[in-house]
Amino acid sequence: MVNLKLLTLGCGVAFALLSSCSSGQQAELTVSGLDPAAFDSTINGKKTALYTLTNGNGMEVCITNFGGRVVSLVVPDKNGNPTDVVLGYDNVAQYADTVNSPSDYGSSVGRYANRINKGKLTVDGKDYQLPTNNFGHCLHGGPSGWMYQVYDAEQPNDSTLRLTIVSPDGDNGFPGTVTATTTYTLLGNNTLDITFDATTDKETVINMTNHSYFNLNGDPSKEGMDMVLYVNADNYTPADSTYMTTGEIRPVEGTPMDFRTPRALSETINDTSFVQIKNASGYDHNWCLNTYADGRGNDSIVAASLYSPTTGIFLEMFTNEPGVQVYTGNFQGTGISCKHGVKYPKHVSVCLESQKYPDSPNKKDWPSPYLKPGEKYHSHVAYKFSVK
Repeated sequence: MVNLKLLTLGCGVAFALLSSCSSGQQAELTVSGLDPAAFDSTINGKKTALYTLTNGNGMEVCITNFGGRVVSLVVPDKNGNPTDVVLGYDNVAQYADTVNSPSDYGSSVGRYANRINKGKLTVDGKDYQLPTNNFGHCLHGGPSGWMYQVYDAEQPNDSTLRLTIVSPDGDNGFPGTVTATTTYTLLGNNTLDITFDATTDKETVINMTNHSYFNLNGDPSKEGMDMVLYVNADNYTPADSTYMTTGEIRPVEGTPMDFRTPRALSETINDTSFVQIKNASGYDHNWCLNTYADGRGNDSIVAASLYSPTTGIFLEMFTNEPGVQVYTGNFQGTGISCKHGVKYPKHVSVCLESQKYPDSPNKKDWPSPYLKPGEKYHSHVAYKFSVK
């Protein structure tokens, strides 16, 4: 078995030796084997870099301000070995190449995460047409959404990174000039805490999320559907063959959507007799969290969790948002060489994206995504890691 921690550290050694031979100096690599110099660039006239957060427990999180992306996330496994548990690239050039290596790996998604039906939006009585970049819908803020923009970065200490973006009125068709901040904080209890805050000068919609692809097994060269998923939700929002929510809210009871008792994804992910799995070639759905009620989310209760029997790594997710999109890497398996040269297979990972329900602007009975001048948007998600 090829273990990612060994692959990562092994590649790190290889990089260091290569640098030593070519320049006489050994590159300073992160614990995850990343070379920060590979993220030093200028994109859209703004500087990009790699920022590293650490705590006293051997946890390390590397983030680039290009798209506000989590590039690596190292936690100890059950034997104390450092293990990188997120997918991505090891250089900023691949992240920026939307033709040959398009991805939302680890990104801070905005202005509107997930899909808006046919890109149609009505705000303050006015209709807007957004660009359509996914099965005829507007996905993740459009083709040049915030995941492909450079955030202004401020790192006040070893455990905090603050990223700010100003999105002008008309950006990808959305109304209002929005100032948004993503704050990453690495806590002493091995929690990556993320807050999204925003204001606008004109009524608009906003729905920010983190789009990390988690593989807790330590080997992203192999399918990861033996990971055990829990979702604290009695209901979900079904989608059609274009991945668009139908407007219904259905119970999970008696269906492959029921993860109220933790179970391995492999038990149901290939059950194409269930039309939702057939349409998505796996899971790519929004669950209506039980942690949200009466317009408020309780981010002290576990919304979802993921567990690897191989490494013993356990991830718990907390959020104040009403929904979570669970995506099982159904579009992986492209043959693209990713971090440390690994080619990710289909169903290698799981995304747990906190969010308003997809297409909420066009479903008036769902939790509102609208933001007006004078109001403050605040979204919170935390990913807590442990072993068991």
